[in-house]
Amino acid sequence: MTLHSYLLFVAAAFALVLLPGPNMMYMLGRCLAQGRRAGIISALGFNLGGYVHITAAVVGLSAILAASATAFTVIKWLGAAYLVYLGVSALCSSPEALAPGEACADARRGRTILWQAFLSDVLNPKVALFFLALLPQFVNRDAPHPALQILLLGLTVSVIGLPTNIVIACCAARITRGLRGNAAIALWMRRGLGALFIALGLRIAVERV
Repeated sequence: MTLHSYLLFVAAAFALVLLPGPNMMYMLGRCLAQGRRAGIISALGFNLGGYVHITAAVVGLSAILAASATAFTVIKWLGAAYLVYLGVSALCSSPEALAPGEACADARRGRTILWQAFLSDVLNPKVALFFLALLPQFVNRDAPHPALQILLLGLTVSVIGLPTNIVIACCAARITRGLRGNAAIALWMRRGLGALFIALGLRIAVERV
């Protein structure tokens, strides 16, 4: 892999990180309803989930997932069902659960957001297919240890994605800070967050790849 091809990969990875998708919408929904810390924790959860996909790409599990329609369907429906579950939970939660300044006040709630974001990323088969489709295009198969090249490219995506998502989360939280200070608006944002999760789950369930 030459320096030129690596720089091309960096540009492609950065563009794909900015591309709106389920993870981006999840993070922005958390920022809108719960503030900056919830958005940053979500970004960390996605980053941790990315390492699962990197590992899968290196050992070849992503290829198995792409080749097996049954495996893809199972993962797809698990991810969709989980997002719908998060949406229903948000709709049924008390308004105080998303009160400004209290949404992530304790470590337990922060761990919950982290875990939910992690599962949301791991159970998204499109992320696995992203690694399968993009990474091999930049790997020199004639060079020794192609798995190490895949690992390097996967880690590059992770290094690009985390700070980019954190910046987006901070900007989104700052823009919506005033809205969260109004109790009535906060209630509607909670309902909107739940509706967003449900919509994302249904979108994943009906989409064809």
